[in-house]
Amino acid sequence: MATTVRARSNPQTLLIAHRGACGYLPEHTLEAKALAYGMGADFLEQDVVASRDDHLVVMHDIHVESVTDIAQHFPARARDDGHYYARDFDLDELKMLNVHERRDKNGLSAVFPRRFPTTKGHFAIATLAEEIEMIQGLNTASGGNVGIYPEIKRPAWHRAHGVDLSRLLLDTLHEFGYSHKQHKVFIQCFDAGELVRLRTELRCEMKLVQLIGENSWGESDTDYDLLQTGEGLQRVAAVAEAIGPWAEQLYTTARIDGQPVSTSLVSAAHAAGLQVHPYTFRADALFPGFESFDAMVKWFVEKLRIDGLFSDFPDLARAALDSS
Repeated sequence: MATTVRARSNPQTLLIAHRGACGYLPEHTLEAKALAYGMGADFLEQDVVASRDDHLVVMHDIHVESVTDIAQHFPARARDDGHYYARDFDLDELKMLNVHERRDKNGLSAVFPRRFPTTKGHFAIATLAEEIEMIQGLNTASGGNVGIYPEIKRPAWHRAHGVDLSRLLLDTLHEFGYSHKQHKVFIQCFDAGELVRLRTELRCEMKLVQLIGENSWGESDTDYDLLQTGEGLQRVAAVAEAIGPWAEQLYTTARIDGQPVSTSLVSAAHAAGLQVHPYTFRADALFPGFESFDAMVKWFVEKLRIDGLFSDFPDLARAALDSS
């Protein structure tokens, strides 16, 4: 029986599956990505880090103990800070691990208690190549055109540990046919200097996204306060096609006629020629001031006119977008 690809009633706002459909299955597993594909995502996100033997694996953090059982397999190989770093293990070793729902810093409780049980299931770490092969295979089988949205994680840290993560990423993308702006791929990074390097030294022609966090998070030496100014946005626009801000940077908790108040970051970004793809829309962790997931999504789409959004719940986000 032929598969019918569902037409979208709201094609303007991109739906990016944040770590896959991680509201339902452990993050960044192939199972979570396949589910997100079936739920109508436009793009699937891949956070990319490097193993000791220079394979690109899809994980949110440079250390892996929060989402795997690595301490049971290699109890003596944590660093002095207590973390187990992906860079300290070969791919064959990482493939031995079971991926589970994210646990807190103590390793005892799930960060999101109502999601997939942390003690259930058997899930593996995927390489970037394995994930792209699956997405491209699903596109072929379904007639779809779901894109990829890789993030270069801590590029300066990786270079200090002997690997050029950006160059490896571009090599992999080129192998799978991604090379130009018209291809369905966005490359994102918190490090503003690395985006400049991608565009200039590495001559990347694909769409780039400047992620914007808070300076207190320590993601890189980038000044995120500056990036949210007119001057900063102009600098970003000289290199990238979009910004990926934390959604709470786009509004204040003040109210006018019961509605949140925009910080004007979206309109300023649009004036600079940039798309805006905020993160992360979660049904089990609503942003302050919103009483439902549906209302939250619709406010950002209808009032702020965002161009895309990251969500752990692609099905709920798709329903909200399609009814906007």
